[in-house]
Amino acid sequence: MEYEIKHLGKFKYVEEGAGEPLVLLHGLFGALSNFKDLVDHFKVTHKVYIPMLPLFDLTILDTTVSGLAKYVTKFIDAMGFDKVHLLGNSLGGHVGLVYTLKHQEKVKTLTLTGSSGLFENGMGETYPKRGDYEYIRKKTELTFYDPKMATKELVDEVYSITNNRLKVLKIIALAKSAIRHNLGDELQDIRVPTCLIWGKNDTITPPMVAEEFQKLIPNSELHWVDKCGHAPMMEVPEDFNKILDAFLEKHKG
Repeated sequence: MEYEIKHLGKFKYVEEGAGEPLVLLHGLFGALSNFKDLVDHFKVTHKVYIPMLPLFDLTILDTTVSGLAKYVTKFIDAMGFDKVHLLGNSLGGHVGLVYTLKHQEKVKTLTLTGSSGLFENGMGETYPKRGDYEYIRKKTELTFYDPKMATKELVDEVYSITNNRLKVLKIIALAKSAIRHNLGDELQDIRVPTCLIWGKNDTITPPMVAEEFQKLIPNSELHWVDKCGHAPMMEVPEDFNKILDAFLEKHKG
C-alpha cells in the first residue's frame, strides 16, 4: 500500500477520496498501514485525511497530548475545513477529544476506538528495552487479540522507533502526558455525536474504559467488536467499517 504524502507548509498528510472530510488521528506507534482498510472503504464516500502527527518533532515541552491537539487545530485551520468527522485510535483518540472540547463547532462527529483519556495500560514500567527485539515483539502482540496480527513488518517498525534514544524519550513524554491528562471531569461537556467502537479483548484500554466513556459523554453510542484488541480498524476491518458506516450515514449532509 502506497499513499501519496502531500505537503502544505509544515504539514504532511494523506488525502484520498471525495466527500465530507473524515480526519484520522493515529496513535503512538500508528503507521499509515493501520488505517489501510478504513481508507480504502471510506474514500468512496468521504474525503479521508491522515495528518502525520509530529510525535518526534516537537520540542520536549510540547511533546504532550495538548501539543498534538494544537497541531491538529492548525492542520484543520490550514485545510480550511468547516466541519469534520474526527476519528482517533489510542493516543489519537485522546488528541481528538482534547481538540473537540476546544472546537466543538468544527466537529460534526467524533469516533473513538481504544482511546486513552481516562485510563490506559502502558507498555509497562520496564518499557522500552532498547535492543531487545523479542521483548518488543511480545509487547506489540499484546495490542491484538490475535498475536499473528503483529507481523514482522509491524514489529520491525516499532523496534526501529524504540531503538532511537530521542524517540524513546518522546514516547515516554507522550505516554506520561496521556496518563496525567485525564479528561474525566470534562467529557460531560461534549455535545458532538460520538461513536465508541471497542475491542472486547482490548487489554490496553480495557472494556471498562469504553463503558466509562459512554457514561460520561452525553451523546454517545458504544459498539463492541468480539475477538478484538486495541486496534479494531486493523484487526476486524469489516466489522469496524460496517459500524462506522452506519454511524456516519446517520450524521451526513
